[in-house]
Amino acid sequence: MLIGLNEDHIMVQDTARKFAVDQLAPIAADLDQGACKNAFLSNLKSMADLGFMGLNVSSDYGGAECGVIAFSLAITEVARGCAASAVTMSVTNMVAELIQAIGTEEQKREHVTNICSGEYLAASFCLSESGAGSDPAGMKTKAIQHGDHWILNGSKMWISSAEYAGVFVVWAVTDPDRPKGKGITCFLVRADAPGITIGKPERKMGQRGSSTASVSFDDCRVPESAMLGRVNEGYRIATTELAGGRIGIASLALGLGGAAMDVARSYSLERKQFGQAISRFQGIQWMLADHYTELEAARLLVLNAAYQKEEGRPFAKEASMAKLYASEAANRACYSALQIMGGVGYTEELPLERYARDVRVTSIYEGTSEIQRMIIARELLREVA
Repeated sequence: MLIGLNEDHIMVQDTARKFAVDQLAPIAADLDQGACKNAFLSNLKSMADLGFMGLNVSSDYGGAECGVIAFSLAITEVARGCAASAVTMSVTNMVAELIQAIGTEEQKREHVTNICSGEYLAASFCLSESGAGSDPAGMKTKAIQHGDHWILNGSKMWISSAEYAGVFVVWAVTDPDRPKGKGITCFLVRADAPGITIGKPERKMGQRGSSTASVSFDDCRVPESAMLGRVNEGYRIATTELAGGRIGIASLALGLGGAAMDVARSYSLERKQFGQAISRFQGIQWMLADHYTELEAARLLVLNAAYQKEEGRPFAKEASMAKLYASEAANRACYSALQIMGGVGYTEELPLERYARDVRVTSIYEGTSEIQRMIIARELLREVA
């Protein structure tokens, strides 16, 4: 059980907070409207320079080696400044961690070092497809071995950072005759590989600064050395190795929910109705009390999941609990913050409407709330089976 933060945790948290306030927050609104793209990309490189693209990665490959708790704390602070930057940071860290965990030494030296240094501004997972989102085992993308190469064909959807990623972790069916999910293999594909096409960025409700696009593979040839892990073990990688991403999104949601409530709390002290500040009304006080309590509970769930992972213990259930609760609590917090702010919160004069749009997807990506409930229930029943 994590009782408190140590000096290294606090240093990372303070550094992330300062960077978010000084560099991310000032351009977040413009980035949301399609401007400041160069500044956004420059900030990604700066985050790599700070060590934020490999927080739980060994220093042997250029990582900061700060651990999972530090990763969670940094994501929360970055999200308070710019959710689009936070999701890019979260996914990129997970790619680096995945390659570090199961990649060959050559793969680590080539890709993890480039991620941590900022040579790759970002990295992406290519898992979801139009008919394989919550059910990734139903994917149709295929990889056929041809001599000492593999040839990939298919299309992936909803790929975060596809536009500026340096490397993709791609899942493809390599043995269609095996039972569903048993014939899938994972590959590392550089963004400049022949046969890759990046689609037009999706027009999204929120987190607009983070490019989300389709990625298509048309006779995309990759060498045998591009295989990540063993042949036909890709589905296991998807279901076990990526649970850490839920800690990242839970941390992101926590940052958004906290930022929204902080704006609403300050506003409640200034806004006057019926001759007094609205903070004097019990209805407002109870909204503040309930949501800050929920966010504190979410924070403890997130830190517990991060602690379990950092200690090398099973953490799938804890990560799903944290992701489920934090994303739902943050959505409720943003909704109530808008209610407290009234009409002004609904305008672009303040960041509340952006927080509300940005937070909505946290209960969808990296596994919907419904999928998290399935995972939690599965683990609970497994404990007593």
